[in-house]
Amino acid sequence: MAGTDDAVAAGDDALYVLTAVLLTPAKFPSVLGDDYPEACAALGLAPLADGYGLVLGQDGAGARWTVVIDDVSLVAVAIASWDCGMEYELSPDERTVVSALPGWPLALSVSAPGVPAPHDPEHDPEIMDGPPLTPPNTETWGPAQRRLGADEIALQWASWRDQIDDSTFLTDGTDVTGGADVTGGTGGFEGAAGGKAPEGAGGTGPDRPDADSTATPDSGDATAAAPAASDPEAQSTRAPHTGIRRVLAEVRAYVDSPPPLGRVRSAFASGDARTLRADGPGWSMVARTDDIAFVLLDDEPGEVLPVGRGPELPGLLEALDKMAVRPS
Repeated sequence: MAGTDDAVAAGDDALYVLTAVLLTPAKFPSVLGDDYPEACAALGLAPLADGYGLVLGQDGAGARWTVVIDDVSLVAVAIASWDCGMEYELSPDERTVVSALPGWPLALSVSAPGVPAPHDPEHDPEIMDGPPLTPPNTETWGPAQRRLGADEIALQWASWRDQIDDSTFLTDGTDVTGGADVTGGTGGFEGAAGGKAPEGAGGTGPDRPDADSTATPDSGDATAAAPAASDPEAQSTRAPHTGIRRVLAEVRAYVDSPPPLGRVRSAFASGDARTLRADGPGWSMVARTDDIAFVLLDDEPGEVLPVGRGPELPGLLEALDKMAVRPS
């Protein structure tokens, strides 16, 4: 978290910095879009190859401002320092400021001390091209909340993975897209259809002061019971989840025809594995290259659907990792 002594230019006033986030092809607030160009478009920015840093804060009157700078490395160092509990004065050079946008694109639960409560600045046509930025609505299930849910699963992978009983995956050897080891809707969490998306999926922003960092699957909220793992005959009659089949087909198409920048991202994981994130129209997927995958769908509110490893998923994840955008 930034210190409020930090200040950068915002219109004719100083900005008391509350936090900052990266907006780059490899790391951007996914709540803003399924890919990097879409996230940039949400802020009226051109998708520059090197990306931007977004500095969120308040001016002396308490108004919300988002200052966009092109010194990405400065913001990256600041974020890394704050994450380690160290103080870091984020004071970008005015020459690096691309624009000062009224409002915040992300929800924050913090505010600068000694100034009025956060509020949108008064409209000034000389410095504002449109209405103030506002966070996407995450009160109801939709694309923004689905992406936030996927973010939380990536952060809390071990908690979610520990709830999966691999014996509930189908094991007749059929290809993963054929449904043999696709358990979404038919198994996974404690013998139930799947988990609910994390309660903190509508979190309060990059600093996440109020987010539930220990969110875990809640098998009691699953909407459909699965056949018992000990009943092979019941398992063999499960129908493949059509939503997962569609997602896997679209993900495979990404390998042949690269999607917009940032739709497939690769990040560090434990050991030699990588954490993969892929998004598309109406869906998000989180996976580890050495393990299984989880899928979230706009059409399945709150549901987290596990995908068994099977014979084909490893190769698909390896191909995705090779084409994915990685942090520099």
